[in-house]
Amino acid sequence: MELRSEMAANRRSEATGGGGGGRGESVVEDCGRQESSCGYCKSPNGSSSVSHGLIAESLNVDDYQDLLDRGWRRSGSVLYKPDMSTTCCPSYTIRLKAADFSPSKEQNRVCRRMERFLDGTLDTKAKPELLEDLNTSKVACECECHGRSNLATVETSVDVEEDKNEPEQFMHYLSDAIDKAVQACIESETFSANLQLPKASVKGVSPTKKKKLVKGLENLSYTSNIAFQLAATLRRARSEKKDEKGSEFSGISAEDQLPSELTPRRIGEKLARSLSQTDETSGFLVQACNGHLNFYSIAEHASADKTGEEKSLSKESSTRNGNKRRCMVRCCNCCSGKRRKLEILLKRSSFEREEFELYRRYQLKVHKDNPDDITEEGYESFLVDTPLVFVPSTGDGSVPPCGFGSFHQSYVIDGRLVAVGVVDILPKCLSSKYLFWDPDFAFLSLGKYSALKEISWVKENQVHCPSLQYYYLGYYIHSCSKMRYKAAYWPSELLCPLRYSWVPFNVAKPQLDERKYVVLSDYKDEDEKPVLPPVSEMEDRDIGKALIGLRGSRLRYKDLQGAFGLVELEAQVQRYVRVVGRELSERMVYSLEEEEGDDDDDAGGFASVDGFFLEHVPADCPVYAVAGQFSTDEADGPVLPPPMEMQPEEQFALREWRM
Repeated sequence: MELRSEMAANRRSEATGGGGGGRGESVVEDCGRQESSCGYCKSPNGSSSVSHGLIAESLNVDDYQDLLDRGWRRSGSVLYKPDMSTTCCPSYTIRLKAADFSPSKEQNRVCRRMERFLDGTLDTKAKPELLEDLNTSKVACECECHGRSNLATVETSVDVEEDKNEPEQFMHYLSDAIDKAVQACIESETFSANLQLPKASVKGVSPTKKKKLVKGLENLSYTSNIAFQLAATLRRARSEKKDEKGSEFSGISAEDQLPSELTPRRIGEKLARSLSQTDETSGFLVQACNGHLNFYSIAEHASADKTGEEKSLSKESSTRNGNKRRCMVRCCNCCSGKRRKLEILLKRSSFEREEFELYRRYQLKVHKDNPDDITEEGYESFLVDTPLVFVPSTGDGSVPPCGFGSFHQSYVIDGRLVAVGVVDILPKCLSSKYLFWDPDFAFLSLGKYSALKEISWVKENQVHCPSLQYYYLGYYIHSCSKMRYKAAYWPSELLCPLRYSWVPFNVAKPQLDERKYVVLSDYKDEDEKPVLPPVSEMEDRDIGKALIGLRGSRLRYKDLQGAFGLVELEAQVQRYVRVVGRELSERMVYSLEEEEGDDDDDAGGFASVDGFFLEHVPADCPVYAVAGQFSTDEADGPVLPPPMEMQPEEQFALREWRM
């Protein structure tokens, strides 16, 4: 008996955790298959979104990197992986190699817009009080915008006719507003979500053309023919789906092939109504005319109906207020001559009141959440809590200066917090988790801007940590049009949900255009031969080496099974090994711990774990890190808890939001 006690003591002293090279141990608990409502397709079926869930007590950064590369994501301490073949909206992990990133014209415009705003050369729709908040100078100026801010609240905040440097900027702004209206039509199912619709373009109306317009329309400032482009795209898509029996539209004109509600004229009217119901085009009157979207200056339109005396007063007031508008936007600089200061600060994840208040405003104004649903506890669970074990910098090129772990990256302009990006920094990547921003600064496209800065951060830190090469954007959902923007960060790759290999987006897209769930790596070469061999059905079937945690003990499943014959546990472990992969199952601890407060007196009469192991576990059974006790049933062996059931806040955390 003494010999066996000594052997048990030796096993404990030699015990090690689940791997990780000194970066901590990963311990996870199984939540099993989870079914919930989908926040993407808004399916009336309350259980259309299907995923597998784990709750991480602790998570090694290397293990989480490997989990990402198997399609997992985290939300707080909840890990989730979509069941790709059954869920309503298959979600493909998307990444890009930062060194290969090539910004688009639109992404370059976002950066230039921020620079102009910081320089004070950007006219915006920002509220006067917002700009005064940013103004740190107390010097008075001739335009009186500081002392008489009530005069600066000009209705035509985008009176571009008087500012020769602004037309191009406002054409881009109006183009974005039209694109949002098109998106609204997609979400209302007016347009198909499966089509790649054209982006809107807006053109200015030259003074020469204005003179040729009929009386009353001289205030036409901009126009767009997007309705004609949309109709042409819909017509082509309709033509491609003709019945094989022959064209039933023979002899009918191209425009008449479309339903009456999808002609350029009707599309233009729909977009005009949608734009008029938002504040995206305040300062303009939006009208549709035979398919053309026309934008009229409200100030000029209103003054056209006034008497001669009123016109004179209006013109004088408009000139005075117009000057104040432009100076008001630039007042920080025209008065003090100083550039606005943008600070981007990276700190470890923690709760801060200022960040929570910004998150609350963002959720209320951008996502239209119910105020009662936005709580500090929910915020912490979603964006502050993290199971990742922090790894400090080592100075040897294996860890960046900030370390590995979970961080909040805050964007501060002249002392005001305007955005917070929640990110995980891992051995191979920066993984973007969530971003929330100040709705008052929507004109700066902070979602796009932050993504560009995160990509730049990866490039800059490759000098300190060569393994850090990728930027992970979360999930790409091709069947959800509002999630397709992630493919704009080029050249990106999607993760194959079966072989877990990376496939270039331009190769994957044609497959995704045909169906929602695709084994992306099944594409063929020019000779129509499969590029990769079939997946072995025996892959990840070996569960014997899965590392099990039970009441503080670490055992391989084969030893636990051999000792107790736990038949009822086998299906549970098989499912776990299948979703995390064999290698990870041998490193991470699959915890079967019982809830605290369970009666320890059920341990078959043994007063300690030593007694239990000496009686039930063979002397040659390897035990990894024994500590504590665990309960048993004398007849049936150990009492094993069922897979954990998620709490409501944890189910809520399975939803991924971005930008």
